[in-house]
Amino acid sequence: MATWPGTLPVIPLVADFSESPPDVLIRTQMDAGPARVRPRYTAGVRPIGGKISCTKTQVATLDTFYVTTLVFGSLPFDWISGRTGATVSYRFVKPPAYKPDPDGGKDRWLVTLDLEIMP
Repeated sequence: MATWPGTLPVIPLVADFSESPPDVLIRTQMDAGPARVRPRYTAGVRPIGGKISCTKTQVATLDTFYVTTLVFGSLPFDWISGRTGATVSYRFVKPPAYKPDPDGGKDRWLVTLDLEIMP
């Protein structure tokens, strides 16, 4: 399995980090009374969102990692969890989005990551 490149930031920026538990429930509305709720699966993906601050060189590294190594994000990879510090397997939900960092000078880019932790 691929691993997050060592030349990229180790964890996402704390201010923009988000994580949610897996949503594995199914709700069935009843004719009367409360909805029936039950687990649909025994395991689910955990959505992760965040940003990393990169140089132009790091953006190129991430782009190559996403396009070539992960075959446009279709393959999972190992990286450190921003919340627990443990190594977990991730997969991209959407391609990374790159935009210039207005506070970081002309060589800094903010990269938005939309990931999921695999069960």
